[in-house]
Amino acid sequence: MKRGKFLLKKRLQSFKYAINGLKILLVEEHNARIHVFISICVVIAGFIFKVSTIEWLFLIFAIGFVVSMEIINSSIENIADFVSPEKHDKIKIIKDLSAAAVLISAIIAAIIGLIIFIPKILLLF
Repeated sequence: MKRGKFLLKKRLQSFKYAINGLKILLVEEHNARIHVFISICVVIAGFIFKVSTIEWLFLIFAIGFVVSMEIINSSIENIADFVSPEKHDKIKIIKDLSAAAVLISAIIAAIIGLIIFIPKILLLF
């Protein structure tokens, strides 16, 4: 692949494509909207419970991890549907594996949230 010279205009254009990808994600992927809603709730809870800087780092990383995995999963599902619009056993395996990656990331994020928030919630009682 031939590489051209660095142009700021082209680099800024890539942000436009990425933002368009986020719009597509939020419009077309129901699970992504659920992840965003839960993320907003976690951020609100973080302010309410005054989480520490290190706790914010873990929460933000967990949120980014789940949303990133959802984007990758959606990309894999879209390309799989493009390559093979009809049902195919191998495509099902690929899609199930990418969905499993999102599930694992969401479970890890939930565990991080529980570790951070359960002690704070228990202090209320």
